Amino acid sequence: MLDTQARTILRVHDGISQEVVDDIVVEEPLEIRVNNESIGVTMRTPGDDFDLAVGLLWTEGLIRSADEIGTIAYCPDEEQPELKNIVNVTLIESTRRFVPGRKTWASSSCGLCGKATIESIRASVLPVRSEARIERQVAGDLPRRMRERQTNFQRTGGIHAAGLFETSGGLLLIREDLGRHNAVDKTLGAALKAAVPAVDAVLMVSGRLGFEIAQKAAAAGIPIVASVSAPSSLAVELAADLGITAVGFVRDGSMNIYSHPERILNGISKYPA
Repeated sequence: MLDTQARTILRVHDGISQEVVDDIVVEEPLEIRVNNESIGVTMRTPGDDFDLAVGLLWTEGLIRSADEIGTIAYCPDEEQPELKNIVNVTLIESTRRFVPGRKTWASSSCGLCGKATIESIRASVLPVRSEARIERQVAGDLPRRMRERQTNFQRTGGIHAAGLFETSGGLLLIREDLGRHNAVDKTLGAALKAAVPAVDAVLMVSGRLGFEIAQKAAAAGIPIVASVSAPSSLAVELAADLGITAVGFVRDGSMNIYSHPERILNGISKYPA
């Protein structure tokens, strides 16, 4: 599967046009099935599809652990058999929580389309309990560390990333996708499959920190979520309610801490000297 596509384009700079070959991010639908029943379609960048499926099931509350997963496999597309755009996850019957008939349809920019209500999401996610702490300087350096591993972003400039970091700054996992929520699901799905502990980790995202990102972090028990961009009001409210440290505008050593600032250590004073 290709995650980027080379196309000949007309590039214009300072009034001069030139034909060049440019890499663009591929966007294709992925249908996710559980026990052969479709639960939804998301627009995603092909690659790490099994991680995406597992992460979505985890953050949607359809599974609680990797032990509930039996098999994961691609299904043939009747209309385009050469494509791998259908994934079926077989859950072990003895631990199955999947409710037949539930549908989740999502674009690459919306991770919560089709969900019941915000209130039901709040009710279904437990507060995060973690003693994790990170030094301010380490938190401020996470965007640079993540950018160094964003291979497709360097080629296209048009793809998001989500990275899971140790509080010491070590990178545990990173995944890319044109959708912010897909990148998070891919990262968290990979973490669940590989038994990488998320309860003392930091989730760094390259785009806006919206409600769906905060919800996914809460479902995984992640105590600190950071973004290079702005958070939404609902994301901040959810983070505050569920014990998550939400950090936005992490750029060039500066940041805004919107909730539970006690997890950001070293060199922070409440008032300027």
